[in-house]
Amino acid sequence: MTNALTIGVEEEFLLVEAGTGRSAPGAARVLARARERPLAPGAALHAELLATQVEAATGVCSGLAELRDQLEGARAALGDAARAEGLWAVSTGTPVLPNAAPPFTPGERPARIGDLYAGVVAGYEVSGCHVHVGVADREAAVAVLGHLRPWLPTLLALSANSPFDRGRDSGYASWRMMEQAHFPGSGVPPSFASAADYDRAVERLVDCGVIADAAMTFWLARLSPHLPTVEVRAADAVVTADEAVLQAALTRGLVRAALDDLAAGREGPRVDDQVCAAAVWTAARYGIAGPAVDPVAERRVPAGAMLAALLDRVRPALDAAGDLAAVERLLARVSAEGSGADRQRRAAALGPHAVAEWLARQACTRTYRVPHAHQRIQEWE
Repeated sequence: MTNALTIGVEEEFLLVEAGTGRSAPGAARVLARARERPLAPGAALHAELLATQVEAATGVCSGLAELRDQLEGARAALGDAARAEGLWAVSTGTPVLPNAAPPFTPGERPARIGDLYAGVVAGYEVSGCHVHVGVADREAAVAVLGHLRPWLPTLLALSANSPFDRGRDSGYASWRMMEQAHFPGSGVPPSFASAADYDRAVERLVDCGVIADAAMTFWLARLSPHLPTVEVRAADAVVTADEAVLQAALTRGLVRAALDDLAAGREGPRVDDQVCAAAVWTAARYGIAGPAVDPVAERRVPAGAMLAALLDRVRPALDAAGDLAAVERLLARVSAEGSGADRQRRAAALGPHAVAEWLARQACTRTYRVPHAHQRIQEWE
């Protein structure tokens, strides 16, 4: 084992009215306020495609404690700024309540994306949690993508936090993934023979006119278009900072395990594209509460079996980085208390507005509190 790989996380948040729980186009105001508060070096706050969303990006981190501190700092800055504007910043993959289609963020690129995708992006208030792991060598990074392919559905299932679709229960744990499936190339990335092969694949999509530019691919794992990292975008926006830390630790563990395999001359497992698509759909449908698809064995298995297999895969890397105990603790908590989707549905016993309020309360706390139907959600502190 070499030294631990660097990590960073980008989290997308939805802004909602405190009075109604419906999304509100307040990104410019919230970002202006939030940027008055100092963040860690390298951390930044950004606008997103729609004026109802904002993004918080950490700097480059070496350890999970540093990452957690940066995530919590950004969440606190956004939460405080949103409340000053009469809004809540919530971390959920899709809006809980219906609203009119929000405006695009001003600018040439958002307008171009709106023109290209038309109705697919009208009201596309979908939020994710993206993990970057530092891999400077592009050939190695492309090879890592092949090793990640079987595990991306399990990362999605673990993060599932978007059961509601603008006022209705979708029946899915991650409706976000169903929304994202409308875009060309969504899902598990293809296998690539080299960095040049990867670049040609991206260029083909641009030449075909189905992505706006080379920075806009929809694969669940890719090479970052602007950083020397492998970027994994399987996860929904997760309820708490701890769950973002969990995604980061597991993703870094998978990348470390892949690099170790490559150094030993071990190829990644060959998995069928259609079986991978089936695994992604099953993860979106059931999360960790139901069955899963094992892309290697090509059969249905319990979701818990895939979580156990994922932990076994990354255990040596986590142990070497000093992350194993923390990951085991967080995984045990998610398994016991449910995914974000499970907890959102529990909060919905008090009505859809209660879900938005519960999400807002959890966004700036380190550990999640489980809502119960018999508990009334108290006034905002």
